[in-house]
Amino acid sequence: ELLFYSTFSLTSGCPEPDPCSMAVKKPNYSSVHEAVKAGDVEQLASMIRSGAGINEVDLVHKFTLLHCAAHSGSLECLHWLLWHGADTTRVTVGGWTAVHLAAIRGQDACMQALLVNGANAEAQDDRGCTPSHLAAAHGHSYTLHTLLRHGNVDGSDRKDWKPVHYAAFHGRLGCLQLLLRWGACIDDVDNNGNLPAHLAAMEGHLHCFKFLVSKMATVMHTLKARNDQGETPRDLAERFYKDNILQYIDGVEKEGQHPETPEVLAFPAHGAASKGDLLTLRRLVGSGVINMNERDDEGSTLMHKAAGQGQIQCLQWLIEMGAGCDITNDAGETPKDVAKRFAQLAAVEFLTQRTGDSNSSDEELDANNIKFFESHGVEGSTDSKADVTLGKAEKRDARMRAYHKIQELQQLLDIAYSNYRQLGGITEEEKKMKKEEREAEKAVRELEAQLEYERVRREKLESQLDECHAKINHLRASLEKQEKQYSSPAPPMVTWLQSRAAPALAASSWPPLDLLQSKYSKYWNKCASGF
Repeated sequence: ELLFYSTFSLTSGCPEPDPCSMAVKKPNYSSVHEAVKAGDVEQLASMIRSGAGINEVDLVHKFTLLHCAAHSGSLECLHWLLWHGADTTRVTVGGWTAVHLAAIRGQDACMQALLVNGANAEAQDDRGCTPSHLAAAHGHSYTLHTLLRHGNVDGSDRKDWKPVHYAAFHGRLGCLQLLLRWGACIDDVDNNGNLPAHLAAMEGHLHCFKFLVSKMATVMHTLKARNDQGETPRDLAERFYKDNILQYIDGVEKEGQHPETPEVLAFPAHGAASKGDLLTLRRLVGSGVINMNERDDEGSTLMHKAAGQGQIQCLQWLIEMGAGCDITNDAGETPKDVAKRFAQLAAVEFLTQRTGDSNSSDEELDANNIKFFESHGVEGSTDSKADVTLGKAEKRDARMRAYHKIQELQQLLDIAYSNYRQLGGITEEEKKMKKEEREAEKAVRELEAQLEYERVRREKLESQLDECHAKINHLRASLEKQEKQYSSPAPPMVTWLQSRAAPALAASSWPPLDLLQSKYSKYWNKCASGF
């Protein structure tokens, strides 16, 4: 197993790393923890194979190897440790698990790997904080989003603080609006009766305070809310000399409404990036109000907004600060795709120079071509940079090793399925196929029965139609017979009566012939029948 991360070969059909990447001599580390911090998975495998413990604890920080990988963002080392059974429940001093450390550092890729491997998203440290509390406190919104998919949005610590309280207290607007989208309640109070709005006012976090005021039932409901000491947000702002909060409260009380739109209140940095307001953008990112790769309601980052409006200076600054160029929004578009959609040619050219043109070639590559592993999507974490610095060749080799692992496991899975079938086992897939076959056969039988019913019904209708045709023919024949009978010449007596009555009828219009015929019908019929 451990040899899988050794020197890559062509035995699995995958290409060897190029000589340039193999020419650099790997340093020898004094401890396995140093190898993990450097992201050297080959040295890690070698040291574990030589006898180092996979849950070995660092003497200084009491970190296990998994703690070190989560803290430094050594993603491939963390994958390797999880594959080989590293304990995810081990805690450091303070009660932090690897999940807590990934939340603190904003290592969202490491967080995803830990949670997929069964790590506890609700583990509490010595203060009762879950990873969600720590991610909200440090402003790592994407890491928090990963945790919310596995945990509770309203978990409380020992002070009855929920993640929304931590986000408000530390001024993390991105985390605050994310928590509200996930159903967090901004009316919850801590053990001192403080709303999140009290905490934001106390610390002078104006953007968070504005957002909270806009989301409460009414403006006055927020401004007049009192904690257990009877203090309103204004009282706390006065006590801690937060003039920006006081000025905002004065303006709102005079105007009675918010001057900003809801979108600006929730995503001020996105608005600044869209308008090209680099000064505001620097201030918001630098103060930690929002994250460099903060997503809005449509999944768009600051890069998407700046690219869509062709704000080159903002794009340049964001890239220098480490913003991701490969992150996609909810529509699957990268910032360069957005720039193309809005015909921002300068932005397209600028981003192409820094990201390359992935669409420049129509060549279809497979795993036997090394270029297959050079193309990539989002690499690693997006909330914050990892401490590990890897070159392009090292990242490519890591992808090659991961792909080789997929092939290796696929082969083992095929063998395991074969063994199971040979022992008489029926796989879930086969059960599903048989179930589908039975359902299909049942449907066919039902359709055949329905078809037979319709056939019999059609035959009955055809029989009834034939009977109707016969009746019609019979009635038509009877009608023709009667018409012939009434159209035959009148008997002699009738002719004599008509000739005798004709002069009288001609001299007078009354009584008419039909009236005489009806009056003397008895005699008329006898005459007509020839007596």
